Amino acid sequence: MLQSVGFLNNTRLLIASYFFLVNLVSFLFMGIDKLKAKHDAYRIPEAVLFLLSAIGGSIGSLLGMFLFHHKTRKAVFRIGMPLILILQVLFICFLVFCTGVEIR
Repeated sequence: MLQSVGFLNNTRLLIASYFFLVNLVSFLFMGIDKLKAKHDAYRIPEAVLFLLSAIGGSIGSLLGMFLFHHKTRKAVFRIGMPLILILQVLFICFLVFCTGVEIR
């Protein structure tokens, strides 16, 4: 019993660390891309920004968009980033309510 509790705590820590890091990277990439845009430098591809959002960094991407005022004029970002977050929340709700996965 104690071993399974330790495993769950390690798993939760690993998952939380992953989401923290992917959101931090997403946030930083938005800021870096904004700086590059101001200095007319090589830009981070939009596909990379969307990929980071899709793999769990949607909150960091949205915070970066609005804090750095970056990509907020582009409809694909204004609609796409919140849509990714909504889909991720719906997926978590599906896991919790329809499959019986417990989040404690």
